[in-house]
Amino acid sequence: MADPKGFLTTGREVAKTRPVGERLKDWNEVYVPGSLLPIISKQAGRCMDCGIPFCHNGCPLGNLIPEWNDYAYREDWQAASERLHATNNFPEFTGRLCPAPCESACVLGINQPAVTIKNVEVSIIDKAWDTGDVRPQAPDRLSGKTVAVIGSGPAGLAAAQQLTRAGHTVAVYERADRIGGLLRYGIPEFKMEKVHINRRIEQMRAEGTKFRTEVEIGRDIDAAKLRRRYDAVVIAAGATVSRDLPVPGRELSGIHFAMEYLPLANKVQEGDFVAPPITAEGKHVVVIGGGDTGADCVGTAHRQGAASVTQLEIMPRPGDERAAGQPWPTFPMLYKVTSAHEEGGERVYSVSTTHFEGDEDGNVQYLHLIEVEFVDGKLTQKPGTERRIPAQLVTLAMGFTGTDRANGLVEQFGLELDERGNVARDADFATNVDGVFVAGDAGRGQSLIVWAIAEGRSAARGVDRFLTGASELPAPIRPTDRALTV
Repeated sequence: MADPKGFLTTGREVAKTRPVGERLKDWNEVYVPGSLLPIISKQAGRCMDCGIPFCHNGCPLGNLIPEWNDYAYREDWQAASERLHATNNFPEFTGRLCPAPCESACVLGINQPAVTIKNVEVSIIDKAWDTGDVRPQAPDRLSGKTVAVIGSGPAGLAAAQQLTRAGHTVAVYERADRIGGLLRYGIPEFKMEKVHINRRIEQMRAEGTKFRTEVEIGRDIDAAKLRRRYDAVVIAAGATVSRDLPVPGRELSGIHFAMEYLPLANKVQEGDFVAPPITAEGKHVVVIGGGDTGADCVGTAHRQGAASVTQLEIMPRPGDERAAGQPWPTFPMLYKVTSAHEEGGERVYSVSTTHFEGDEDGNVQYLHLIEVEFVDGKLTQKPGTERRIPAQLVTLAMGFTGTDRANGLVEQFGLELDERGNVARDADFATNVDGVFVAGDAGRGQSLIVWAIAEGRSAARGVDRFLTGASELPAPIRPTDRALTV
């Protein structure tokens, strides 16, 4: 184990963020570069080496957390990196973006602040990149089999890397102009700089994975023809259909889905635009939706110079402490203050939008809302609480409802959907179409990045077994597995 008394003598300490006034002037990651390494070995030493490490249950990847905590405590960074990569293809992604259900399940967290597992993870992988311990792992021999992966988000990339290393020839198809899916265009630069994606792509190229950008299966290439061209296909196209808000005034100019707004800001950082076509500069901004995507909109609006930012959430404000009905080791619903919320703006809970009001030119100017409450389990409006707030830019960040059907992919393949509108699959992640598999949000529905990577790894095993009759690839989850919640 690590330090036998570490959890008794060392308090929890997390990564330091740069001052708000400084970071709002740029798009770099909010954390102070290099601030973790001086403290992270002691933080890893807080791991208790408990008899049953429930952090394994909180993490769908089955990360070997006590093992790499021990190596990090001893500053054996190479061994720590090996244990980290044993279960996770992209720990630099999860170490920055995952909400860390492993920490909610940490045994120490029963009565003390949990181990900073996420910070230890990102420290190990960043150190591994700095020391050159992350290298291409090309297969010893090729199988002669070919696989097409549709979508280059975390699920698609994980499946592609696993299958390439198994010896198959893999081509990843991405409809955007760059590889990365929502990692590239949905995650703002201040949460994860895109250098982390770029160097993983170069590693995968060196291993033999091929990438095809600006190719949308269903529109640019008929899905049935693609199936005939490859020995197997993995659909990892995500759940990209945004949930809409059908209220009066929705047609006004200035109301956009979050995934219309956020990618344009990222494209500025890529050098595609000098200024984004949709900007918050000088505007009163309202973000509808209280989740992580909404927070991304908040942080983006701050950096674009919004006059004000208000975030609306229909549900009540979560508590600061774990509720009695959400016992350890489940993932609790807690009041979360992200780096974007630290930067300003107002958060309003228990409200519902009734309609939008525009000017004579058809531009949104105000949002009308009303307070709501739960009565006998039903969401009910509270009479007399109506009001309006300024809104010159509105972003809808209310989640996603399923995989895209407008491009013809589902129909051309002849895929069956489940009752939630996701692509149906069996225990091997196989669809009803022979040789076609599905991984990630396209099959699971909207979920976390750590689940997407786990799905990609598990689907890769199903594909490998389909192509060769057997597989030694790991499958950390089943399609029916769900997060550890109440």
